[in-house]
Amino acid sequence: MKKDNIQRLLALLTCCLVMMVVAVNRDGTVLGHKIKKDTDTVAVTKKVTIDRITEDGTRIINTTTLGKGITGYAGEVPLEVYIKDNKITKIVALPNKETPDFFEEASALFAKWQGLETEKAVTAKVDAVSGATFSSKAIIANVRAAAQYAAQTKQEQPNNNTFEWTWQYIAGLIVVLMGAIIPLFYKNKWMRRIQFVLNIVVLGLWCGTFISYSLIVSFLSHGTNWAISAVPLIMLITAFIYPLFGKKNYYCNNICPYGSIQELASSATKKKWKMSKETTKRLELFREILWTVLMMLMLVGTAFEWMDYEVFSAFLITTASWVVLAIAVVFLLLSFFVPRPYCRFVCPTGTLFKIAQSGKVFKIPSKKK
Repeated sequence: MKKDNIQRLLALLTCCLVMMVVAVNRDGTVLGHKIKKDTDTVAVTKKVTIDRITEDGTRIINTTTLGKGITGYAGEVPLEVYIKDNKITKIVALPNKETPDFFEEASALFAKWQGLETEKAVTAKVDAVSGATFSSKAIIANVRAAAQYAAQTKQEQPNNNTFEWTWQYIAGLIVVLMGAIIPLFYKNKWMRRIQFVLNIVVLGLWCGTFISYSLIVSFLSHGTNWAISAVPLIMLITAFIYPLFGKKNYYCNNICPYGSIQELASSATKKKWKMSKETTKRLELFREILWTVLMMLMLVGTAFEWMDYEVFSAFLITTASWVVLAIAVVFLLLSFFVPRPYCRFVCPTGTLFKIAQSGKVFKIPSKKK
């Protein structure tokens, strides 16, 4: 047993190191510390003018320098804030690494500052867009930084790590704690189904919170504030730490919103497709090969975009691409006839969990005596 625990711990540490390499390849940072210099970014940054005025008297504040260290989901989110007669007239996003669909949704916030005087823009209360929280907070912090600079106020520098108690946050925290604690001590079929419903409705649809490759890489790249990210951090603990104490696949089986919806769909009908052991093994091998290929591509510094198409983001209905929604619907329908098909035969994030808790990429069959 002791040997198994050491093996699991070593596997977990190895996975963390590998994922850190992915984070460096994509963003050049680990926990917010610059590891790899981006020569193109450095060259552009040197030429940035923070404050310039156009012929018609419009003042343009560039937050590339002002917002240094303000990060969204995948990096910094610089903006150009246009000001005329001391009022914000337009906000333009500069190039960034945020997921395009999510950032487009968060960009709807630009209208919130339209026509506001710079002094009021510094303190204006603007709520983040559900499903694009990290990008939203980065936009809010950048606009406030620009408004503060323009107004020449002496208030504390704004940031995107401000913690606020909201009903959404409280509900998400309660549900994830229920999933993390109750199944350890109390097992009941109906209680389990209630938890699944809460996982889907609260964690998935309302909070838009789940573990994905993109989330893991983002946390490793930029770090996070434990208070504002309590819900996903608890999820990560159940996914990576619980297995060290014998609770394998705990997150997938008890908390994951998409795992929950597959489980409910599977329990809705008794008719199941019969699959031979050989077919099941081949499909599981496909999942492992898929994961290996995707990891190899990221380790050589390419093909990071696939992380935006993991099926979990389908819960963010207003921001998810039609491709993700279509994949989610297909596997949900399959779940009525095949138990948890996405988890068992596709999920890259789930495969990472399995490797972290077992130390084996491919199962090696034992020799029969």
